[in-house]
Order: sequence, then structure tokens, then C-alpha cells
Amino acid sequence: MGEVRKLQKKLRQIENLEIKIDLNPEERFKISRKEELRCRLAELQLQLCGPQQAPGSPEADMKRAANTFQAKSVPIHSDSELTSLKTRWQKAKFRLRLLEGHNDIITCVLAVDNLVISGSRDTTIKVWHVPTATEHKNLGGHTGGVTSLSAPPAEYCKKLAWSLSLPDDERFILSGSADCNVKIWALSVGQCVKSIYTFNAVTALSFVPEGDGYIVTGSDGGKVQAWSWRTLDNCQSINAHQEAVTSIQCQGPLVFSGSSDGGVSVWENRCSERDPLRLLHGWSGQVTGCAGGRLALSPRGERVLLAYGRPWINILHWITGTVSRLTNHSSVTGVTDCVHQTAGLLIGSCYDVANGESTLNLFSLPQCRYLASLTWPRAPRMLCFAAWTTGSGDHRWVSGGRDLVVWEQLPGSGKQRYAAVFQRKKKKNKKRGVCIWFSPDDAGGDEDEDAGSAGSWLRCVLQ
Repeated sequence: MGEVRKLQKKLRQIENLEIKIDLNPEERFKISRKEELRCRLAELQLQLCGPQQAPGSPEADMKRAANTFQAKSVPIHSDSELTSLKTRWQKAKFRLRLLEGHNDIITCVLAVDNLVISGSRDTTIKVWHVPTATEHKNLGGHTGGVTSLSAPPAEYCKKLAWSLSLPDDERFILSGSADCNVKIWALSVGQCVKSIYTFNAVTALSFVPEGDGYIVTGSDGGKVQAWSWRTLDNCQSINAHQEAVTSIQCQGPLVFSGSSDGGVSVWENRCSERDPLRLLHGWSGQVTGCAGGRLALSPRGERVLLAYGRPWINILHWITGTVSRLTNHSSVTGVTDCVHQTAGLLIGSCYDVANGESTLNLFSLPQCRYLASLTWPRAPRMLCFAAWTTGSGDHRWVSGGRDLVVWEQLPGSGKQRYAAVFQRKKKKNKKRGVCIWFSPDDAGGDEDEDAGSAGSWLRCVLQ
């Protein structure tokens, strides 16, 4: 058992190394031993566990913890409604497309209109046209790895476009990088129109649409800074955290910052030209239970959901400091990198460092009740995630890590013709999806316009 724990710890350390911006030769050697360590761990676990027992019911296997959020104007599902919702999601179908072009790990993703924007450790930002799954623009200019992206709302873009004599409908995005720069890009022309030098590597950023607008950045040294959208001047610099700021999110006038030391701070934006951020609450890693990981956060009312490289999602009541857990993986070697909310869904990424398996777990909101898990063979670790819904209410997602993948929910009605082989993968204490591979030539004539483009599709059916 002692050797098993040591191997699990080494694998977790290796996975954390892989997502660093820079690696030295010793770290690269450690990463090269990952498969060797996984094989040894699998042998030891087989010896300890003996013959596998027959898997129990899905409900017993997953043992999903339920936590009820009190959210205004959000209906709380009854048991029958939850059962119906779960059934719909377990019958849902997704079509996936791999977007190729980056030369290193994708660290951040963003969706704007029909475009997906991805930032990578290779220092580039790429703009992709979703309907055709093609590269639309390549934004080069950073000299360090891109760490974060954000998109101002259209009304704030219009103000900047007017000052730059660009069309009123111009859309802008923000990028932060290890080169200590925040850049503002005009999407139609693919050019950097403004730049801010922050004097520290930018590890997180968010646009705050309050007042005249603010850019809030986090640094590798734990500093949180606010910048005026109108003048791009620095409004405030705060030594907010002991270690690198890994996530910044806003909710109305509130700004949430999370750090790799596990600390979470909640700020009120007072929309002033000087010192706009006022600290409301600050909780250390000892309180949040998130010390020692790459912290990602997603606020929801008086609670904030925290993912930090463990098998669960922590739920912090940021006013009182109380914490509860939502199980996201049945194994102690599970890692949660992303947590995201969209259209009544909580989505948590799930990665097993012991065997390299990766899934997305879906929970209902506001109760956080488990609905389904989505995966496909050889799915890579998902380090970043974004989601939006189409005009018809169907879901579209994009995940990044080693690969950049767009997920498109297929309509529930209509005939789909394809030749495929079903493969079921069952494992104790884990529920898997059913995956179907096929090429565009197998599709019927009622597929949409991008079915004829090059590449292979993956249909993933949740069961």
C-alpha cells in the first residue's frame, strides 16, 4: 500500500509539471517516466484488489454528493423532473471535432459569437470558425505562453471601436501572458490594437463590465491589479495572495480571485478611478481546503465552486467560510481541473492520473445532482473549458489541453444514418459513455454544412 501511495503521488506531481509554462531537463525526465509508473501502479493495484466484483447500480457506483443552492428564479427540480432530465442527458448525442494548429498545450479557451478563441503555451492565440471548424485567424505577438483570455461585452467593445475609428460591431478580446503583457485584439482584422505592460507574468485575467469597465489581472507573485478600460491606466495594485493567482471571475460588481495557495478573495468593484476594488472576504487555503493545487473557480450567488486537482469540487460559502464537497471522481487518483456553469448545468472535468482516462461529468443546477458522464477513447486531460448554447437551445462546448476539441450537441429528433461499432466500457465505481466513430462519408444527406469538411467526427452517446 505504501508503494501505491508513492506512485500515486509521483503521477500527480508529473501531471502538475506537464501544465507548467517552462520545464527544465530534470522535469522533462520525470515526465518521460509517466507510462512506466502507470504500468507499475496498475500491477500493484491488481495484486491488492484481486478479482473484480460485479459493478453495482449506476446510482451506487457514482455515489454523487448532492448539495442544494438557494438561487432566485432558478427552479429546484423534483425527483421526477430530475429523473426526466437525467434520462434526456443520457440519451444526448454529441459530435466532436479536433481543431489542430497549436504546437503546445492549450491553456485557455473562449467563445465569442460563432468563434472559438484558444490560447497556448506556444505563445499564439488562434481564432476558429465553429460552423466549419477551420482556423480563422492566427494572433501572434506574445513572447511568452498565453495564460488567460477574456471578452468584453459588445457595448464596451463599441466604445473602444469608436475611439479607434473601427466599425461599431467590432469585437475585441483580451489576452494575458507570461511575458507580462495584456493585449487587446480586434477580431475582424486579427491585430493587437492596445497593450498593457504589467511588470509581472499575467496568470489570470477577467473583464469586469461595471461602470466604464475594468480589466482585472492576477500575477505569478499573487498580485491583483485593476486597469481602466477607458484609459488603460493602472487603478490599483494589491498583494492579494501568497502564491500565483490562477483564476479570476466576476459576478456582477463582485470579483473573485483564487490562488495556487488555496486562498479565495472576494472583492467589490466600486467603479472608482482609484482603488476600485474593496476586499469583502478573504479565505485561506486552510479554510477552503484547496491548498497545493491549480485552483479554478466559478461563482454562483453566495457560493463559489472550486476545482483544484483533487477528486472532488469544493463548494465555499464565501460569506460564512463554510465548505462542502461534491464528489467528481470515485478514485483517489482523480483530478478535477475545470468547473463551469451553463444553462442549468454544472460541468466538471475529471482525469485519472493513474490510467490517463478523462471525462466530463454533468450535474443539475441548482441542486448539483449527478446526471451523466461523457468521454471517448483516449480522451486527453481537459485543462480549460468554455460553453455556450445555440439559438435552438442546444449545447456547444470547447475543451483544451493537449488537444482542442469542439463539442456540438446534436438535435434529439431527425434520422441519423451512419455505420458504427458500439463499444461499452464498464469499470467498477465508474460510469462510462458509449462512443461511436465514423467519417463524414458515412453521414446522411441531412447533416449540416460542415459535414463535408476534412477530418473525422466522433459521436458520443451517453448511456
